[in-house]
Amino acid sequence: MAHDHKVVSFSDRKPPARFSLPGALVHLRDASGQSLKSVLGRFFDRADDALFELADKAGSNLDQTAYFDAMRELRLRRKSMVVSILQYVSQAFNEIGKFQPHQTTGTLEEVDLDSLSLVDHSQLEQQVAVDNLINKLRNRYSEQIRLLTVRVSHLVQGIDLKDAQMPLSPEVICGGVAEACADLDIDIRAKLVVLKLFDRLLADTLGDFYKEANRTLVNEGVLPEMRRPPTGKAPAGSGPRPENTRAEAGASSGSAVEGYSGASSRATFSELSALLHQGDAASGSSGAYGGEGYIDTDRLMTRLSEAQASSREWNDGAVVSLSEQLQPILRAGDGRSLNPGQVDSDVINLVSMLFDFILEDRQLHPVMKALIGRLQIPVLKVALSDRNFFNRGGHPVRKLLNELALSAIGWTEKKTGQRDPLREKIESVVDRVLNEFTTNVALFEELLKDFSHFMDLDRRRRELVEQRLRDAEEGRARQERASQAAENLVQELTEAREIPEPVAGLLNEPWIRYLQWVVLREGEDSARWGDARTLTEKLVWSVDPRPVSDATRSELLRAIPAIVDDLRKALQEISWDPFATDAAIRDLELAHVDVFQRLVTAPSREAVSEPEEAKSRDVAQPEPSEAAAVPEVPVDTPPALPASKPSESRVEIASETSAEGPEAAGDTSQVSLQWLEKADSLRVGSWIELTREETKVRCKLAAFIKATGKYIFVNRSGAKVAEYLRQDLAADMAAGNISMLDDGLIFDRALESIIDNLRSSRKD
Repeated sequence: MAHDHKVVSFSDRKPPARFSLPGALVHLRDASGQSLKSVLGRFFDRADDALFELADKAGSNLDQTAYFDAMRELRLRRKSMVVSILQYVSQAFNEIGKFQPHQTTGTLEEVDLDSLSLVDHSQLEQQVAVDNLINKLRNRYSEQIRLLTVRVSHLVQGIDLKDAQMPLSPEVICGGVAEACADLDIDIRAKLVVLKLFDRLLADTLGDFYKEANRTLVNEGVLPEMRRPPTGKAPAGSGPRPENTRAEAGASSGSAVEGYSGASSRATFSELSALLHQGDAASGSSGAYGGEGYIDTDRLMTRLSEAQASSREWNDGAVVSLSEQLQPILRAGDGRSLNPGQVDSDVINLVSMLFDFILEDRQLHPVMKALIGRLQIPVLKVALSDRNFFNRGGHPVRKLLNELALSAIGWTEKKTGQRDPLREKIESVVDRVLNEFTTNVALFEELLKDFSHFMDLDRRRRELVEQRLRDAEEGRARQERASQAAENLVQELTEAREIPEPVAGLLNEPWIRYLQWVVLREGEDSARWGDARTLTEKLVWSVDPRPVSDATRSELLRAIPAIVDDLRKALQEISWDPFATDAAIRDLELAHVDVFQRLVTAPSREAVSEPEEAKSRDVAQPEPSEAAAVPEVPVDTPPALPASKPSESRVEIASETSAEGPEAAGDTSQVSLQWLEKADSLRVGSWIELTREETKVRCKLAAFIKATGKYIFVNRSGAKVAEYLRQDLAADMAAGNISMLDDGLIFDRALESIIDNLRSSRKD
């Protein structure tokens, strides 16, 4: 067939290439959908019971109503919410690499608290609740989530897949939860109750969900030999080869050391052992327990259990290192030293170094160091029986140590006779470990759950106290700003005027109160503030009209009734005392009468003074018409005699300012930009140690008040202990009066420090 030039043939064209999910991801999507549906079903069943229990224990009718509203709405919307969440997760699979979970609205420091409306505050509360759930999932199931992310990235190597874009990431699941909850037809109190239930109930059930998701991909042949995430940060979209995974699991000492490039807190025991032995020459760790005798693991565990009880008899505040505690344990009855096996010796060395770091940490109070130090032998027993202790981030013993240390960051010792709930709780945890722990790690899981619940209640109590403090500080800052704006306006308009004393009292008390009320209610950019300013100008002009002209008297007669009426209405709006208002109006009317009298008598005074001035200046006396025209001067030109005084006062003020300026500038220049940037980098929740007259106080940044530029610091109880302006804060940081406290996980920091030290000693 002949082809016409105007005819386009599509027979040889192929449809554009379309990305299709790999089969393994399709199976993961379907299987995880069913699994997530079961998880959500269990959640709604438990949520109904939990809400009923909360309503039964509610302290007020308002709380009980919120719980019942949430329970009724969840029952009605259960099916639609499950479908909404599943569709959201499915969309993350179908649009993998392009799907963007709902972003947060920003941190608390980025929110302009002065501009928040009630709706904005509600949205912020919801977003904070969702962010807390995301962080909890990330921390609790970090290892399983990272394994799943690596496997999914391995299947879509051509796509730059961020952690948050992984279809089953906490961001995706929580984004689906947030979207489903957004449609709930309940008030913010009930909605926050629902989100808190997701936080409390759903977070506890997703561990098996992530394990099952990894198991699904393993059954599909996706990196089946990978037992833990790679130690380094793998490039996006590229998973580790199976041979690399095997090398990580059982690496030789050389390859393990050279291949280690990050994620210190997740190093395997073999990697740590390799680092330990390559640092023998520098650290002298080998032969620490040398001797002719030998003690096997079972005998060592038995002796450790016997010694575990003895730590309960230590004096309060006593800290005994692990090596000192092991000296009688590693000694036979005849005095010979007992030598544990190589693996046991490595475990002992690593645990000893971990606790050396923890007990030397300046951030821990000595009392807390003593309490945590009593756990050295129990932790050693766990490490001897479980080699995954060092690289398993979610290990209950590690998590309990981290929680204990984290709770003690801002702790300070109470005065004698004062009750200290935190110390009592930590002491009870330590006592239970020493009394009950043998080899069953489930005890640590129980204690971790109980301690986390205690800290959650304590945190919520402190957050309420801190929120009240923030509200009070923000209210005070707004009040100060409003007061300053009102005072500045009155001072500006009365600066070059002669105001009668009664009217000055009116301006400086009730009228300033009204101006403050306008600023707080409407703001300085509002039309209401402009009207208030205009009325203030008219009020000041009515008692000291300048410049004076022939029309001034008639202008006053027309303007004064409206000024008085507007003044009375304004004072009524702020509910000022009506008797005081009537008295102020009467004083104002008397001032207006004096003004009219001065206007009537002013020409005669000028007529008396003009001949004398004419004689002294030797200038011809002006005609009466010229004398009448004298007051008609330009509006911006003040009368000659009074003008000199204000100008002189302004010069004095300017000179004083210029005299103080260089000194102030010198103070500013003394603080380098480095410290100002460090002050700016402080975030709400950051802990610092403040030195005052050789006394150290630990406090955290509870709020930054933008209106005044103040940093508000509170102690662990939520009580305000200090407030700083940016300049003063940077100056104290530069002077060493303020030092930052690291609120990171202490076990992970200790492990990273050990690895860094061992690697540096190997290089030396």
